[in-house]
Amino acid sequence: MPRSLRPAAFVPPGFHVENAVQDGAITVITVRHTSKSSQCPGCATIAERVHSHYLRRLADLPLAGRQVRLIVIARRFRCDATSCRRAIFTERFSADVLAPSARRTARLDCLVHHPGRALGGRPAANFARRLMLPVSNDTLLRAVRRRGCPPFPKPTVVGSDDWAWKRNQRYGTIICDLERRRSIRLRPEREPTTAQAWLTAQPQIAIVARDRGAPIRWPPPRRYRRRRRSPIAGI
Repeated sequence: MPRSLRPAAFVPPGFHVENAVQDGAITVITVRHTSKSSQCPGCATIAERVHSHYLRRLADLPLAGRQVRLIVIARRFRCDATSCRRAIFTERFSADVLAPSARRTARLDCLVHHPGRALGGRPAANFARRLMLPVSNDTLLRAVRRRGCPPFPKPTVVGSDDWAWKRNQRYGTIICDLERRRSIRLRPEREPTTAQAWLTAQPQIAIVARDRGAPIRWPPPRRYRRRRRSPIAGI
């Protein structure tokens, strides 16, 4: 049986839609939290006395090809606990809905994290612009750093090679998981002792592959330099 579509289905859970207008290419939705109380972050006391209101402007998931801006009518509560130093605090929301001092909803922040990790900064920003996600390349990189990397299984087949901080001047060591084709460690130098210490702490590694090619020398030796022919040669 089909159900009627309510405006609350377009906003994060726990919010009630007060108003929705279109401001150019942006859809502005005014929402209010449905809870009548909030927990004090200082003493964890449930407070119900409202001190004042203020507005929070947030970015949310795009809707029908338009950017969405949420205007949250947030409240400030009075803490009734006598031992609490916070006499007044701003209301808190669930971590999977809205983080404190955040400028994006949690579901948009989760969506922003994936292109930033897959494409990097500037390519991901261009791709996000096509998806109606107003984020910059620096914002994408901060989102990736904030969430960190997921734990990876312990490798058994690794490869070691050099990587350049500055070509022909400074090199480091990169260690890759050859089974999953991903880098797992970056070392700032090429000293064998540091790589050996890391391998000693990984007893499950069975195979180690490395590039035994000699490093590139620049400038090349004199015997490999091409001689300039005299303009009068052959006369």
